[in-house]
Amino acid sequence: MKSFKAVFLFAALIFGVTTISAQEYKAKNEGWHVVLEDAYKEAKKTGKPILANFTGSDWCGWCKRLDKSVFHQDGFESWADDTVVLLELDFPRRFKLPEDIAKQNRGLQQAFGVRGYPSIWVFDLDKDDQGKFNISALGKTGYTKTLKEFQDTISKFIATRT
Repeated sequence: MKSFKAVFLFAALIFGVTTISAQEYKAKNEGWHVVLEDAYKEAKKTGKPILANFTGSDWCGWCKRLDKSVFHQDGFESWADDTVVLLELDFPRRFKLPEDIAKQNRGLQQAFGVRGYPSIWVFDLDKDDQGKFNISALGKTGYTKTLKEFQDTISKFIATRT
């Protein structure tokens, strides 16, 4: 057991892995939720669908490109405020997520069948009588080159809502 701890400590030092407490953990970008329940509450209150960004924020090159080409463009924040509830589902390699967040993200990754990053899903959520979420997927996309292309794609998904 001691050798396992030493190997883990050594690996953590080499790769710079750190642990973040649940209270300290926030999305990479301001305005994004990291807890599904919080996104659900806002979606119910506003009537907007949830836009979930499955990302590897600290290692995925295409995720970093999407962040720069879409999420940091003038107009994204106001468009998102009017259109969707933002949810970041991160799978980092250089830091460790709080266990409850990591478990939530893995569960949603499985539920949506996410195999690559970035994966952007737009969906509606409801809860059944037992408090379990029911997902109504509206659409999925990946890396998008421009904000306009991203907005057009997401708007087409939202237009399919019943």
